[in-house]
Amino acid sequence: MREETAETKQPLRHGYTTGACATVTSLAAARLLFSLPATKQCSITLPKGQHVEFELQDCRLTAQGAMASTIKDAGDDPDVTHQALIISTVALIPEKTIRFYAGKGVGTVTRSGLSIPPHQPAINPIPRLMIQQHLEQLATAQGYEGGFAVTISIKNGEKLALKTMNPRLGIVGGLSILGTTGIVRPFSCSAYIASIHQGIEVAHANNIQHIAACTGSSSEAMILTHYDLPEMALIEMGDFVGAVLKHLKKVPIARLSVVGGFGKISKLAAGHLDLHSRKSTIDLVFLASVAKEQGADNELQQRIKQSNTSVEALTYCQQKNIKLADAICHLALKKIKNIVPQAVCCEVWAINRAGEAVGRAGQVM
Repeated sequence: MREETAETKQPLRHGYTTGACATVTSLAAARLLFSLPATKQCSITLPKGQHVEFELQDCRLTAQGAMASTIKDAGDDPDVTHQALIISTVALIPEKTIRFYAGKGVGTVTRSGLSIPPHQPAINPIPRLMIQQHLEQLATAQGYEGGFAVTISIKNGEKLALKTMNPRLGIVGGLSILGTTGIVRPFSCSAYIASIHQGIEVAHANNIQHIAACTGSSSEAMILTHYDLPEMALIEMGDFVGAVLKHLKKVPIARLSVVGGFGKISKLAAGHLDLHSRKSTIDLVFLASVAKEQGADNELQQRIKQSNTSVEALTYCQQKNIKLADAICHLALKKIKNIVPQAVCCEVWAINRAGEAVGRAGQVM
């Protein structure tokens, strides 16, 4: 389960998706089946036309066909698959088709609502298409009329999957093979955002009417003290509230609770949809102006502006019985209602560092 993220800045770096890694290892393994030489590098073409080369950890013939592996570099995307070993085992089959299998560490879909139907390996459509295109090009070049059986594995994938939303999504046994462009942009968090979208889609497909989008485990624990929600209704949005709100335009959900630390909710109230410190900062002047509207005098406003953290500013207001957290939640609720469909019943909760509710706006019945 995701912890509440810190609010300190760190440098950024980019990398590649599990889908790109699975593609290059599938191609490298398949090449050996046609007696092409094993290499330490292999290149592929990504969906937008970029040609990229990967270092291979292993590439050899096996009793089952051929295998190749590479280590995924996710850059600064907060993805548990960073430095994971991605392995493809490929065999020739008579039928002119590509069959996909989940090897050790890759999950199997068990619920409806995902882009892959139940009982299929959790290899998403774009990675499947990338693998298919590269293997078909290889087959054409070699004059081969048959097909391929492709098994994707991830070392320690079963353990790594416990750190993701896969169990809640009904993906059992391991991780998913993801990616739409093949490239992970610096802190784009594409895999995490994809999981948020999948979580909403699974909830909808399973007739969940009320979801709670939470920034972390403390937020989840708090909202569960107020509502008897099934695990499937809990969306671990982290800092990506925008990913939740925008996706509700595509997937109808009747009721939405947004829950997060006071500082992060204040960022949403100020109009930010990415609540991470890389993209947004606490605006103490904004907090002071909101406090002023709630009756804060000049001295309190100055103390807020000079605070080290949003929590310190909130504490000053609580001491003076100024309802800053409620006011911030009301402003955040207005931002939410400007994005989600009008039919969605929304509310916002703010918590403190102890995981206690300190502010609320709206009401989900």
